Amino acid sequence: MRKNKWLLLPVAASLVLASAACGSQSDDGASNAASPAASATAAATVAATSGPKPELKALMRWMKDDYNTYPVAKMLEEKTGYKVTYDMLPADKPGDKLNLLIASSEPYDLISVGGDNTFKALYADYAKKGALVDLTQLIDKYGPNIKKAISQKSFDAIKVDGKIYAIPHTTSNTVGASLIIRKDWLDKLGLKVPATLDELTEVLKQFKEKDPGGNGDKNIPLSMVGNAPMLSNVVGAFGLANEWNDAGGKLVPRAMDPAYKDYLTHMADLYKQGLIDKEFAINKDATVKEKFTSGKVGVIPQGWADVPTVADALKKNVPTAEYVFIPALKGKDGKAGFGASSGFDRITFIPKSSKHPEDAIKYMNAKLEEETFKNMAIGEEGKHYTFKDGVYSPILPIFNDERNNAGNFLTGIDEVKYPIYWQARVRKDQRLFDAWDYLNPKQPDALKFPNPLGLAPYLAQYAKDNAQLEQLVIDYTTKVIVGGEPISGLDAFVAKYKAAGADASYKEVNEWYATVKK
Repeated sequence: MRKNKWLLLPVAASLVLASAACGSQSDDGASNAASPAASATAAATVAATSGPKPELKALMRWMKDDYNTYPVAKMLEEKTGYKVTYDMLPADKPGDKLNLLIASSEPYDLISVGGDNTFKALYADYAKKGALVDLTQLIDKYGPNIKKAISQKSFDAIKVDGKIYAIPHTTSNTVGASLIIRKDWLDKLGLKVPATLDELTEVLKQFKEKDPGGNGDKNIPLSMVGNAPMLSNVVGAFGLANEWNDAGGKLVPRAMDPAYKDYLTHMADLYKQGLIDKEFAINKDATVKEKFTSGKVGVIPQGWADVPTVADALKKNVPTAEYVFIPALKGKDGKAGFGASSGFDRITFIPKSSKHPEDAIKYMNAKLEEETFKNMAIGEEGKHYTFKDGVYSPILPIFNDERNNAGNFLTGIDEVKYPIYWQARVRKDQRLFDAWDYLNPKQPDALKFPNPLGLAPYLAQYAKDNAQLEQLVIDYTTKVIVGGEPISGLDAFVAKYKAAGADASYKEVNEWYATVKK
C-alpha cells in the first residue's frame, strides 16, 4: 500500500494538483446540456464499447448485509456485464476511515458516501486537493443515461470550483418527524389532539396532574432527546423549522433569529413547570422510546420510519394504548410547519487511484438503464412487487429479503421515477405507510419547509464552521431549558456564536442565496 501525501500538501501545491486532475472540460463545466446529436454520439460510443470488462472495486456505505452476496449485486452483474467487488465503510466514524483510504491511494473505482454536510465537506476537500477524477468529460462521453436521469440543478449543486467530481443522488423533500401523543390518554381526559402551542401546553398540564397513564406522580408529560433540543414540530411554530430559515429574504441561522429567544423562553417555562422529562438532557433516542413504549410518557418526537417498532413495543407493554401524530402546531402569530429533508442522500465519486475510471462511469450509466434501474430499486413485477392503479406495492417477504437494502447500491437515481418506485418501501407495513402518508402527501405544501441549504453548492466557510456552530446552539439551548443558563445571557451567547464563524457563514450563505431565491 503506497502512501499518498496529498493530504499534507500546502494550498498552492494542492491547487496545482487539482488543475492537473484527470480529464478536461469547457469553461462552464457541465452546464451545457447535451444536444440530441451529442447524446446520440455518446450512446453510440457506449454501445460500441465491447469486449472483456474489468472487475471493478467499490467502497460503499455501511449496511448490515454483505454487498457481495446480496441479490442486487448478482442482478447488476448480469445486467451490466461488470463484476464488482464491494467493501464498505464502518458504521462508526466512517469519515475517519475514508480519509485513511483516500490518503493511502486504495485503488477503488468508485466510492459512495452519505450526502450530509460532513461528507460533502470531505468530498469538496478531496476534489480541491486533486484526489478525485473530474467526471465532466467522462459523463459527456459515456453517461447518456446519467445525464438523462439527473437534473442540471443537482449537478450544479455538486460542483466544486465549477467542475463535477461526483454523481449526486438527491433525496426527496420529505418530512421526517413530528410529535406523537397517547391518544388513549387524551380520550381518558376528554381532550382533543392539540393544534396550537397553547393547547399542547394545556394537554401536558393535564397529563401531569390527572394521571391518565396510571403511573401516579411518575407520569412524564413530554420527553425528548438530549442532543436534539430543537423539538420537532414545536420549532415550526416559531418559524424555525430548519437550522437556517428564510427571514425577510435572507437565510438566518436559528441562533441569530429573534424568534430563538421566544423558543428558549417557551421551552424553559415548560421544563420549570415539570412538563418536560427532568432527565431530558441525558436522554438518548433509545431511552426516550423506552420511556414511551413502557407507558410512562405522553408525548415524544417520533420519526415516521420508526413507527412500527415503537408501535409493537407499546402494544406489547400496554395492549390498550393508542397513539397519533400531532399536526403542525400553530404559534401565537400563526406560524406553523415542518422542516423537510433536501439535498443529497449520497454522492458517488471516483478517486484518482482508480484503475478503471472510464469503466466506472460506464457501469454507473448502465445501472441507470430504465429496466435495470427499476429492477435494482424494487425488483421484478410479479416477483418483488405488484403494480395496480398507479401504485407499486411490495410482495412480502421476498421484497424484504431481496430488495430491502437495494437503496445502498444506488449511485445516482432517475429523479422523476425513483420517488414513485420508492413508495413501495413504505407500503411494507400499513402503519409505516400511514405515518409517512400523514406527514407528507397529506400535509399542505405551505406547511413543509425543505432545508434551503440542501442543494447549495460547496460553501467553504459554512462547511468549515457549521458543525461546531450547531453544537454550540445545541449545548446552549439545552442549558437554558434546564435552567443552567439564564435567558438574560442570550446576547452574550449570540456574540460568541457570531465570532465563532456565524457572521462569516451568514455572509457567504446569503451571497449564494441572492443568486437563487425567487
